[in-house]
Amino acid sequence: MVHSNKVRDYKDLDVWNRSMDLVVDVYDVVKSFPQEEQYSLVSQIKRSAISIPSNISEGASRNSKKELVQFFYIALGSASELETQLLISKKLGYSTNLDNLFSEITIIRKMLNSLISSLKRKISDTNN
Repeated sequence: MVHSNKVRDYKDLDVWNRSMDLVVDVYDVVKSFPQEEQYSLVSQIKRSAISIPSNISEGASRNSKKELVQFFYIALGSASELETQLLISKKLGYSTNLDNLFSEITIIRKMLNSLISSLKRKISDTNN
């Protein structure tokens, strides 16, 4: 998927597509959260979810593998942030049916880590 220094099209990346689907799933789940959380926890959850595919696409449009890796790291951080916010939601009793979201976050994080490792190897090979 990585061609020279750029990804040809971020929409071809499985991790971007999965993270887009995750955003839709997250929006569906938070609809049932209490009204008083709509402008606090729900807002943060939505922002974290949106940040994952947004950073993947932004990184893919950059000029170097190093920049792409940096944006993949930001997406990875957003995935962890989202997971934490959903764990808080579960502890507060807002939703008990979050296992599919947690599984998908884990898959996305593994995919991002794999892409980061691959890109770092390519960067290292270029520098040697």
